[in-house]
Amino acid sequence: MESEDSSSIDSMAWQVLFLCFTLFSVAASNPLHYSIPEEMKINAAVGNLVKDLGLTTNELEIRKLRIVSHNNRNYFNVSLENGNLYVSDRIDREELCGSEQICVMDLEILAENPVNVYPVKIEIQDINDNSPTFFKNLFQLGISESASPGSRFILGNALDPDIGTNSLQSYTLDPNLQFSLKVKTDTEGKKHPELILAQSLDREKQKQYTLILTASDGGNPLKTGTACITIVVQDANDNYPVFSQDAYRIHLNENSPLGSLVLQLNATDEDEGSNGEVTYSFSHMSEKVNNVFSMNTETGIIRTKGELDYESAKSYEMTVEATDGGGLGAKCTVIIQIEDVNDNAPEIMLASLSNPIPEDSAPGTLVALIHITDLDSGRNGEVTCQISETITFTLTPSSNNYYKLVTATHLDREKNSSYNITAICEDGGSPQMVTEKIMYIVIFDINDNFPRFDKPIYIVYTPEHTQAGTALHAVYASDRDDNENAEIIHSIINSNIDNIPVTSYVSINSITGEIYAQRSFDYEQLREFQFQVMAKDSGSPPLSSNVTVRICIIDKNDNAPKILYPSPDTEGSALFEFIPHSAEKGYLVTKVIAVDADSGHNAWLSYHLLQVPDPSLFNIGQYTGEIRIGRDLPDTESLRQKLVVLVKDNGVPSLSSTVTLNLVMAENFQQVVPEIRRQLNNSATVSNTTFYLVIAIGLISLLFIVTVLITVIAKCRKTHSPTSFDAFNRNVYPQFTLGCPSEISDTSLPFPFSYDVCVTLDSKQNEIAYLKPVQNVPTENLIDTDDSVIVGGNMPTEQVTQKL
Repeated sequence: MESEDSSSIDSMAWQVLFLCFTLFSVAASNPLHYSIPEEMKINAAVGNLVKDLGLTTNELEIRKLRIVSHNNRNYFNVSLENGNLYVSDRIDREELCGSEQICVMDLEILAENPVNVYPVKIEIQDINDNSPTFFKNLFQLGISESASPGSRFILGNALDPDIGTNSLQSYTLDPNLQFSLKVKTDTEGKKHPELILAQSLDREKQKQYTLILTASDGGNPLKTGTACITIVVQDANDNYPVFSQDAYRIHLNENSPLGSLVLQLNATDEDEGSNGEVTYSFSHMSEKVNNVFSMNTETGIIRTKGELDYESAKSYEMTVEATDGGGLGAKCTVIIQIEDVNDNAPEIMLASLSNPIPEDSAPGTLVALIHITDLDSGRNGEVTCQISETITFTLTPSSNNYYKLVTATHLDREKNSSYNITAICEDGGSPQMVTEKIMYIVIFDINDNFPRFDKPIYIVYTPEHTQAGTALHAVYASDRDDNENAEIIHSIINSNIDNIPVTSYVSINSITGEIYAQRSFDYEQLREFQFQVMAKDSGSPPLSSNVTVRICIIDKNDNAPKILYPSPDTEGSALFEFIPHSAEKGYLVTKVIAVDADSGHNAWLSYHLLQVPDPSLFNIGQYTGEIRIGRDLPDTESLRQKLVVLVKDNGVPSLSSTVTLNLVMAENFQQVVPEIRRQLNNSATVSNTTFYLVIAIGLISLLFIVTVLITVIAKCRKTHSPTSFDAFNRNVYPQFTLGCPSEISDTSLPFPFSYDVCVTLDSKQNEIAYLKPVQNVPTENLIDTDDSVIVGGNMPTEQVTQKL
């Protein structure tokens, strides 16, 4: 029956508790108390747990009450039909508690759904089920005939394992004339019979006497035990061995090695010869004592011969008899008290375990219920426990040596998917004994993480005229969750581009996130568009994230630079530029301004002198288009120069335009007028527009001379020409913020930009106000105020208003 119950509890019930419950509690109320006599019949009812625990009969089947016993045997069981606590095995109080006055059995009633542990104390009452017994059935005494009346002779005492009135109460002796009986009680309350000589013996009349000694208890019915006393009359021996005390109390540690000295008895006898030679023996000793202790009959030394265990027996009691050679003897009681040492490590039992636990469990969620036992007593049995993981979990003590492992914070499977928690229990002994138990806790994933794209925005560049079906780019989203919570589906969120669904432009592979072109793109019709891609996981409920994808169409170099100033005529020539003789080196003659309808590198313009009579006399800013005097003017009354300026872009292949400038140097503007008239007369055709332009140039030149004089007088410094690309970058060349950020390459940048052009002859007063990018600007309108300029190469792309 014991093996069936243990197997049922160990293999089934505990597994159900480990896996099914998430909330546990241990009953903290006062324990139930029952009192029953020993040797009750098996299946006899002790009490009704339904009534005593306040349950109902309907709860018995649901809660599955059962006994949890920490002994090797199960003496009680619970009926799930009526809730009775009944006896399931023979109960012997003497076997359980020995000579202890109060015998209490500690049980625990374990209920499931929810889990509760109810402590139960059952007091075992003694019944008179044991008769007094003597150590031996026959006592032989040798009494000298010289013994005087009143002489005492020690007899073997009887033992009764019962307690109270059921234990040994009295001794009686068969009536006779020569002997009487006297009962002596020692300091420990033990009764020892003594044979008293009533009359002098005469060996010649009777050599031997046989008496019956009866020991009786106080039970109902009364039980007795007998022993036979054989008395042999001997010659005179009138001195008894004498012990120094009636009882010896010894304290012995349980870890004492085999053969340890317990006690050396010394009984003295004043007789001489054989009558004074004392020998020692155990008068009455149980089998348990006989297995643990031994005694030298000649020296009276008691030693250990078996292992001591405080948890098995806390004390031993024995009677030692000293007998001289004449048959006279004396007795003493030896009580050996076993002292507990810390020789038992705490035992950790996992009563229940919830595994795995969801990562959204609230702080304070019960994870495991641990039961701690230590067989030692006192401080040696006081156990404290802690765990290695004190940030995420805490271990709190409950009642009846139970500990609860609960969550201390919110869990996050993405940070820690599992925990190896070590429970460390140590007792209060010296040296301390420690036990460790590892609990493996798995965190169950829930869908609490949104898919995340690897970029905040995707910018994709593709050349115009890309074929339909071309893979443009792949978006990538990851999810920190697990299994289906991390399975991602990609899709394009429906939107329109110029009233056309975005799915007509692009499509996406829902698994890989690869984006494909659905049509061929034309830069002149559509330069950029954007849409949103959604990544959604397969959790319940599903979570999703969106990302913006911007498609930038890359232009090709198919537009030559267009010169805005000076405006060339039909023959590619410009009108005159006036240069005073007082102009010095670095003097700004004029500035060539051009634009390009392309974008990026294709619109990065540079200026070059293609045809110049004297290369040292003039130079041009490569990126500014400013024409300045390179050295002091020759000392002549008049000098005329014809310059051809080449403006080219940075595309592959490069496209260019040219303009011709006529420069006239004179003392004043009146000297330039005849030259202008000759030029006009020599021209084959002169349009009205050219005439007005010449007049405008004259007026502008006059204003320019006045401005130069005022500037020289006010600032008293020369004008320095920018000679490096840095000067161009700081003062001249326009910078932009592109709609699609530039990718450094040998191809053109993605988009043109529009700006307003305000022109004067002084570069410090000229400026270009750059505006936002515009779509679909026709190249034939590039002379208008809203035109496109392409910035490429390594030029910065910040949107500014740059003075030229």
